[in-house]
Amino acid sequence: MRLLVVEDQEKMAEFLKKGLGDAGYSVDIASTGSQAESLCSQNQYNLVILDIGLPDQNGLEITQFLRNKGFNHPILLLTAYASIPDKVRGFEAGADDYLTKPFSFEELLARVRALLRCQARTSPTTLKYSDVEMDLIHRKVTRQGQSLTLTSKEFTLLEFFLRNPEKPLSRQQIAEQVWGPEFDSESNVIDVYVNFLRKKLDSVSPMKLIRTVVGTGYIIKEPSKL
Repeated sequence: MRLLVVEDQEKMAEFLKKGLGDAGYSVDIASTGSQAESLCSQNQYNLVILDIGLPDQNGLEITQFLRNKGFNHPILLLTAYASIPDKVRGFEAGADDYLTKPFSFEELLARVRALLRCQARTSPTTLKYSDVEMDLIHRKVTRQGQSLTLTSKEFTLLEFFLRNPEKPLSRQQIAEQVWGPEFDSESNVIDVYVNFLRKKLDSVSPMKLIRTVVGTGYIIKEPSKL
């Protein structure tokens, strides 16, 4: 799953990115409200962690903007203000949860997981294409019923393919969705991870699913549908 952290304090942003990344999430960082709005218009996020005190906009304004634009995934607000009126304003703006600074990372992670579980009750918890099935909650992947062990990045890469079956995906799309908007789409790291993923999928079935689209990127598609 892909998260957006909106935090202007660089050390805090990197701390959250590392911790959430270690927990298995793909994380993008925005340091301003305008950057957050731009990233949300370009990418699909499962949850946004948003600091209220940003240099260019108030986090409540950003929350309202995202809701007005149709963003219906959880938003977790971070703030130094702990009064009841402040929290009420956050919820009225469209936030789903509220965490007061300073906080422990363990509590943040627990709240993130709880929000994603709630979201999962109203959206699909599994992705499936052909004989591949992905459990988004327990982060498990099977092919023909056999369990596959994927790294966090391989899981995110496969998730992107499964959300876009039989659609050619450009290297730039893959780079932005799996590694983030600043990642070099010409890097051979993309090819390396696609090959890693291919080998694991092919280890339990002779039918190859992920194929190269010359001049574009890659596609997940059954041979019978080529």
